Amino acid sequence: MKKLVMWLNEVGMEDIELVGGKNASLGEMIKGLSSIGIKVPMGFVVTSAAYWYFVDYNNLRDKIKEILTGLDPNNIEDLSKRGLTIRELIKGGTFPEDLKNEILKAYEDLSKMYNQFRVDVAVRSSATAEDLPNASFAGQQDTYLNIKGDETLLSAIKSCFASLFTDRAISYREAFKFDHFAIGLAVGVQKMVRSDLASSGVSFSIDSDSGFKDVVLINASYGLGEMVVQGAVTPDEFLVFKPTLKEGYEAIIEKKLGRKTHKMVYGTTPDERTKIVAVSKEEQMKFSLTDEEVLKLARWVMAIEEYYSNKYGKWTPMDVEWAKDGELNELFIVQARPETVHSQKDHSKIITYKITEPYESRINKRIVEGIAVGDKVAFGKVRILHDLEDAKDFQPGEVLVTDMTDPDWEPIMKKAAAIVTNKGGRTCHAAIVARELGVPAVVGTGNATEVLENGDEVTVSCAEGERGYVYRGKIEYEVEEFDLRNLPKTKTPIMMNVASPEGAFDLTFLPNAGVGLAREEFIINNYISIHPLALIKFDEIKQKDPQLAEKIEDLTFGYENKEEYYVKKLSYGIAKIAAAFYPKPVIVRFSDFKSNEYANLLGGKYFEPEEENPMIGFRGASRYYSDFFKPAFGLECKAILRVRNKMGLKNVIVMVPFCRTPEEAKKVLEVMEEYGLKKGENGLQVYVMCELPSNVILADQFAEYFDGFSIGSNDLTQLTLGLDRDSSLVAHLYDERNEAVKRMIAQVIKVAKEKGKKIGICGQGPSDYPEFAQFLVEQGIDTISINPDSIVKTTIAIYEIEQKLGK
Repeated sequence: MKKLVMWLNEVGMEDIELVGGKNASLGEMIKGLSSIGIKVPMGFVVTSAAYWYFVDYNNLRDKIKEILTGLDPNNIEDLSKRGLTIRELIKGGTFPEDLKNEILKAYEDLSKMYNQFRVDVAVRSSATAEDLPNASFAGQQDTYLNIKGDETLLSAIKSCFASLFTDRAISYREAFKFDHFAIGLAVGVQKMVRSDLASSGVSFSIDSDSGFKDVVLINASYGLGEMVVQGAVTPDEFLVFKPTLKEGYEAIIEKKLGRKTHKMVYGTTPDERTKIVAVSKEEQMKFSLTDEEVLKLARWVMAIEEYYSNKYGKWTPMDVEWAKDGELNELFIVQARPETVHSQKDHSKIITYKITEPYESRINKRIVEGIAVGDKVAFGKVRILHDLEDAKDFQPGEVLVTDMTDPDWEPIMKKAAAIVTNKGGRTCHAAIVARELGVPAVVGTGNATEVLENGDEVTVSCAEGERGYVYRGKIEYEVEEFDLRNLPKTKTPIMMNVASPEGAFDLTFLPNAGVGLAREEFIINNYISIHPLALIKFDEIKQKDPQLAEKIEDLTFGYENKEEYYVKKLSYGIAKIAAAFYPKPVIVRFSDFKSNEYANLLGGKYFEPEEENPMIGFRGASRYYSDFFKPAFGLECKAILRVRNKMGLKNVIVMVPFCRTPEEAKKVLEVMEEYGLKKGENGLQVYVMCELPSNVILADQFAEYFDGFSIGSNDLTQLTLGLDRDSSLVAHLYDERNEAVKRMIAQVIKVAKEKGKKIGICGQGPSDYPEFAQFLVEQGIDTISINPDSIVKTTIAIYEIEQKLGK
């Protein structure tokens, strides 16, 4: 005879048919993980045997079958009517006396366990075919919170039984051909955690967007957890890096403040078990968990993942629900299930685009052309923006057409299906950001905003070589997949250029040897948006611009001081990229904003000089030791220290851009050390960008100060050939394959080798030109760092070159 009621500490995963996946998992954790300090509230299970006993006692099987006969699950009205009829039928049933007595006896014993007359409990449905590694019925049945009292409990259990026949559950079983009577339902009755007085949320032992497995993702909000599960609030988000957490570091690599405008709390009357109330503005601006609690939860989630992976004999990432008890000030795990979506993704393939419409057919549709960025194709409606004031009308999936872009445009660019600009070359802002986003762009068209009109349907093609085209209407193209398992392995390590932390986890599934260039300025613009001196000299801002000061106050609310905001935000952006590729090297370039770009940050106009040509003005190394900018550079040094020493990401190598003379090199290293960032300490390596003719000519002297060089072929080409790389007027002359540029590169590689220094390249050339990549391999370059969208074609090209050269 199967048991009708069982305690949670009596059950495990072998009892799913009897107690359901949710309850089996809770029992498994109580038995297997309580010894290491993981807390799970006690409770009992009204088993599936009790459910069937209830159904048969009330003669419901034939009645339910009759109601479902002839069901059309695609007819919403019909489905809703039949589902409601079944649920009312179940709720109207009566408990067999022996089952009723067992339930109430267990409830009495649970109350005594917590020294209460009638303890408040959560009553949760748990189907016998849910929370399995290869199936997920979770979320289809109901949960009832803050249940207290005998009759209220019995009513909630019946409602849970009835929820086996919610409209969504019936439809799901119909779609997947499950027999409605092959699945039973158990009910978990568990001591409520008073998270209405604190916070609660969900956590994954995997990044839920990319499937990256080395992080714990924690979402948290105030009050009972239903608000987070239902998506009714935007929760706080924390990312914890598993490998360095295991080594004892404080490995929180990202914190995002959510919009916690409301929370669910206990109701105040018997008929109102829960209610939703507003959260004060002050509370909204605070994180709902402390760092210590985040780290504790992360350790628990890792332990749960390890336990279940051992249980199933394979890696099993977990989806965990947790709650903090505001009375006890303690954390509890209230649910855990295998994650069944992102861990199943196939990351072995990437997508390529190929135009199939005949040339004769599409040539007459071509209306705009320019420089192709990336190799994708996109279709959408044109939206012309002359300035950011028009951006409020921009819709996701539209084609952004504008004169040119700067860092302020990035939020809009992220929504675009494609980007088309009048101005710019292959290394302008629009081109760089488009590559990072994986969005096709055609730049330097000269006349796109004049030729195109709002609402035009166009195809943007970057799949036809160096030139990109905008076609009227939709043209034919194919999307092909490439199996990365077939990608050859090169002798020359191929690294990636990564700017945005947001997409870093996705990029880790591409073959790579680490990151050859991570740009701080992208992180500063997107994560921080405030000029560092506006934070350091905030009192000046308050006097000059009270309105701006108020905006800065809002952004930095909850931080101990304004400088802490800058350091922490920058460190999180850097850490996310470093963690994604750990333990491979990640070369982080210190900020290389030009003065006009720095001026666009909040408060920047009060601190930045006006220059005729910022491209070759006050940028890079010259800023770092200047009396004007030195304190701001100090914040960058502190952020790097935090990433390496506090988070444990010692794979970070720092790089100094636009370092004009060896004397500048010496000054920058001295300033770094002044702020605690000493070359060689804890293995810190410092590289220099080789992007000026002086870096090449005096390479032997620069080698005395730095551990390695990274050739910035974009600026080196610009300054060797004496042209503005952002100018479309001279774009036809911009070519890193020019003999003068190649001689520069050959010379610096030779000197670096002689001095025993590492040397790589992080410019655009190898991504665009296989022959340029061949030249670099012939010169014996140590590493080639390319844009992610060029990994396949460049890897194949370099492999073929190496074969030809007999390497």
